Amino acid sequence: MASFPFAVPVQAGSGLSLTQLPFEDLAGFGEDDHLAAFRVFLNSCRALAEKEKPLRKGVAASPALLSIARKALHEEIQDTRQARRFFETHFRPARIAAKTAAAGFFTGYYEPIVDGSLTPSREFGAPVLSRPDNLESMTPFFDRAAIEAGAIDRHAAPLVWLRDKVEVFLIQVQGSARVRLTDGSTARLVYAGRNGQPYTSIGQILIESGEIAEADMSLAALKQWIRAHGQNPGDAGFALMQLNKSYVFFSLEKDDDPASGPIGGQGIRLTALRSIAVDRSLWPYGLPFWINAGLPWQSSSPSPFRRLMIAQDTGSAIVGPARVDIFFGSGDDAGTRAGDIRHMGEIVAFLPAVKELPGG
Repeated sequence: MASFPFAVPVQAGSGLSLTQLPFEDLAGFGEDDHLAAFRVFLNSCRALAEKEKPLRKGVAASPALLSIARKALHEEIQDTRQARRFFETHFRPARIAAKTAAAGFFTGYYEPIVDGSLTPSREFGAPVLSRPDNLESMTPFFDRAAIEAGAIDRHAAPLVWLRDKVEVFLIQVQGSARVRLTDGSTARLVYAGRNGQPYTSIGQILIESGEIAEADMSLAALKQWIRAHGQNPGDAGFALMQLNKSYVFFSLEKDDDPASGPIGGQGIRLTALRSIAVDRSLWPYGLPFWINAGLPWQSSSPSPFRRLMIAQDTGSAIVGPARVDIFFGSGDDAGTRAGDIRHMGEIVAFLPAVKELPGG
């Protein structure tokens, strides 16, 4: 493997393989909107340069990446040609492969928009919980079954009430949501912590058990199955959700800008089809990645998806160096597209160029 200037913290025992590429070998790179990618990159640069605390702490950015971030904030870049030159000057592409697969694996996620109430009622009876005041004092913390049985009722308050447990569960999987309240206002649920228990894909369980064919699995199919099989103790739908022991807590914030995206793991707003979630123990926030895959991102039929993306989020199910979750935006349409993504493709990390290293 070639020697790279970026201190990738997964070299030892990770099975990571990096193959250096020239920019000319990135299929479709010249046709991308580099200015759009650069503007999203700038959001990460500000957070890095100002040392803003992320929502979910990850591996620290290298001195080389911090240097590039500071330079980006002082550049006068006004068109895609200048933006492309910036990326080509300061980064070097390296194709990622992992021990388990030669290609990367992609999924999609989105920000749900749901109805809710600040008070419980017959219509809204499923609570979304705040961060417990004893979360850091217990290891391991209670799992989903214990929490839903009332184990932390004295330590976590309901923030908002939704229509059913399926909506609460899927918001926990997505990590954020926008809530339309009964008074006509909107608020946002922002990630505030998790119980530290292992994440289990209940969709994969349904596929492996033969309940839903892999080709038919989607977010809508998953919701329908759970609702059809019941959400109360003793029901199959309820039991399925409890197989995922992971439980996510939120804060509720006023929605000052409905047009903006939710806040991701880096602590900044996400941008549809430019922000990605990566394994935060391996890759730093703010690192650019080139994605080349055939995905059903515009319709139900796969088409080329070739874009420069920025690592700005993370997730419990996003594990490994060649694993990427693509943020699709907010609302049902974004959810439909995101729920269809379970595909392999090429992932190329943009590693800081040698001259960015101190003394280089």
